[in-house]
Amino acid sequence: MDAGKRTINDIFNGNRILEVPFFQRAYVWGEEQWERLLEDMENISFANKPYFLGSVILKQQPTATGSRVGDKRTLIDGQQRLTTLSIFFKVLSLNTGDDYEYNRMFKLRDLIAIQHNHNDIDAYEQVMNLMELKDLTGTDNITKAYLYFKQNMNADKLDINNILSKILFVGIDLDENEDEQQIFDTINSLGVKLTTAELLKNHFFNRDEISAYHTYWKNIFEKDDEAKNYWDKEITTGRSKRTFIDLFFFSYLQIKIQDKTLNVKTEDKIEFSKVEHLFESYKSFIKNYLNNDKKTILAEIKDYALIFQENFDFDIIENELTNQSGIERINAIIFGLDTSTLIPYVLYILKNVTNDRDRNELFDFLETYIMRRMAVHATTKNYNQLFTDRLISHEILSKKQFLEFLEGQADKVNFLPSDKELKDGFGNSYLINKQSAGILYFIESKIRNRSLQSTQLLGISKYSLEHLMPKKWENHWGKLTSQEDKMKRNRKLLTLGNLTIITQNLNSVIRDANWNIKRKGKGDKQGLNTYSAGLETISQYLTLDQWNEQTIEDRAQFLYEKAKKIWSI
Repeated sequence: MDAGKRTINDIFNGNRILEVPFFQRAYVWGEEQWERLLEDMENISFANKPYFLGSVILKQQPTATGSRVGDKRTLIDGQQRLTTLSIFFKVLSLNTGDDYEYNRMFKLRDLIAIQHNHNDIDAYEQVMNLMELKDLTGTDNITKAYLYFKQNMNADKLDINNILSKILFVGIDLDENEDEQQIFDTINSLGVKLTTAELLKNHFFNRDEISAYHTYWKNIFEKDDEAKNYWDKEITTGRSKRTFIDLFFFSYLQIKIQDKTLNVKTEDKIEFSKVEHLFESYKSFIKNYLNNDKKTILAEIKDYALIFQENFDFDIIENELTNQSGIERINAIIFGLDTSTLIPYVLYILKNVTNDRDRNELFDFLETYIMRRMAVHATTKNYNQLFTDRLISHEILSKKQFLEFLEGQADKVNFLPSDKELKDGFGNSYLINKQSAGILYFIESKIRNRSLQSTQLLGISKYSLEHLMPKKWENHWGKLTSQEDKMKRNRKLLTLGNLTIITQNLNSVIRDANWNIKRKGKGDKQGLNTYSAGLETISQYLTLDQWNEQTIEDRAQFLYEKAKKIWSI
């Protein structure tokens, strides 16, 4: 790696081609950036002082013997700035009728020095090959940039010699043996983000494979704005945010490495399951297990991607949840209850279980498994291995197989809670708010009679959790004399029997008030009767005149009976 100060002449040396790689998206600069650049060029022309224009990162490409191009490099960072500068100099040369400096920098005989990728190549070459200033039609930003400079440039205010001598860049040159991960880390250190998907796109395709790119990538991941928005959707997983497209490529790799015909080593499986090194994992997997034949998995990636896009829906958390077992309820568990570790196994099921009844039966059991464990506060630390490795490698594709798999595990860390354990969970588990709200919501979605309910069940994201007996109970809920009674009350009020979902947070005055005010509200501040209206999991208890430890236990028993039936084993 070689880094240092660069001038325009250093970057465009008359014998160099810069290629915009596949992972770079279209040219996006707009009028705000064009206006600033034009003003800055006028200021440089007048003041003749150095002007810093950011960083440029280039990677050396191999050149064949006898090639007409002596130096070919990949333009990793700087596409927007260099593209804009080249359009600026093109318009300036047409304005002045002097194209010497332009041709020296941006032309290599009949080649344009910047070779754009599929996004902008047609519009860019049209502009750069103009012989005179004229109007162009087009909605792309390349054409718009040309038209902006054509309409707003005053050549009398521009001194090309001052501009060429005073524009400076920080240049970073990488040799052809430095891999993309090093480039990725370098760019990230400068605040520019490249996603795993963008690096994979550049790894899978080159400039001569436009047809394959359209078939296996563009028509899937970049087909239109709707598709792009879907794959670019970010969700929080653990402590980080990940896009749908990265979630997909991670999930596909976890499925693929379990292919018994490939004999992937255990140590490699462990390495390939690390999300932070996903691109490196793909490169290593393709090299070591596919004989470096990247094309062998593109058709399969396409099939899996279409299945992923058709079935995984983040918006389910905004909408009423069906009471029918299937992918909708699994989506609500994944995206509403932060269990994205399920995605690889669910994708594996969707691809390999084609019978709707069998698939929904398995999804119903998967819901049962997750929700029972959530209610008893069972650990989730082993979910990564379970749902990205073991269930897939053991080809678990039915409820019967899943049960037999769990029963055959010696360590029992992935145990399926019994009815007795479930009952104890409802009576005594202390859960985080999202888990408690999720359990109550999923029960509600099953037990409510939709034909008789005038109140629609909202999406899971629309509800918050409320303690019926507040944590600050001592002010308005009577005095307890013994320390033992106080401890019992403080324990009970944290359990599921004392919790409900509501559509809007209660005002703090109502939240900590006595039971009567908390139910009915006071003045213009509404209570539980308003914000829990129509919820079967709480409505019958809002008619009670008092709320105490015994009613908490009674409601816990009520919820348990419903849960035992819904999540039956």
